[in-house]
Amino acid sequence: MWPKAGSGPVVLGLTGSIGMGKSATAALFAKRGVPVHDADAAVHALYGPGGAAALAIEKAFPGVRDAAGGVDRTRLRAAVLDAPDRMAALEQIVHPLVRAASTEFLARHADAPLVVLDIPLLYETGGEGRCDAVAVVSAPPEIQRARVLARPGMDEATFAAILAKQMPDAEKRARADFVIDTSRGFPAAEAEVARIIARLTGDRAPSHPGDG
Repeated sequence: MWPKAGSGPVVLGLTGSIGMGKSATAALFAKRGVPVHDADAAVHALYGPGGAAALAIEKAFPGVRDAAGGVDRTRLRAAVLDAPDRMAALEQIVHPLVRAASTEFLARHADAPLVVLDIPLLYETGGEGRCDAVAVVSAPPEIQRARVLARPGMDEATFAAILAKQMPDAEKRARADFVIDTSRGFPAAEAEVARIIARLTGDRAPSHPGDG
């Protein structure tokens, strides 16, 4: 099914659990000329001052906006913590807006041979249905744990809570079309990204800034 001829770009979903190196891997695709849509960045824009979600979230959760008019994510996290009904209400506000942003992205890059949808909770939200293929970024548990606990403000309890909301890495790897192991170093990950691009695009590969 790859590459697609004359039917728009191949859509690659890129996902991975916390600490696996997904953001760095997304940057490797962008470095090679592949348009990348960052779902987290889209949410930040929606939450920011003047963002499409800010007013609706304030109406649903009074007191979560900051002085600049954006959403204070710490306050919002506290408002929905351990409250499934509130979390569901938040998702009803945000998810359609995030979907609209990705739809606009796909339309903007309709002539590209390949695009990447960088979505942390791809499988958890059923986002794989919008993709032609999925690449999971992975690393051994001990490396993942060390990376996450090295982050400012992170502790074991917070790490465990985040993992509890994410599909196990082994299940993601089993469901994926490609697995990118970031534990083997930057050159190996970059080589795997290049291989995936070649596999998905064939002769329609995007130009690499370093080519020629």
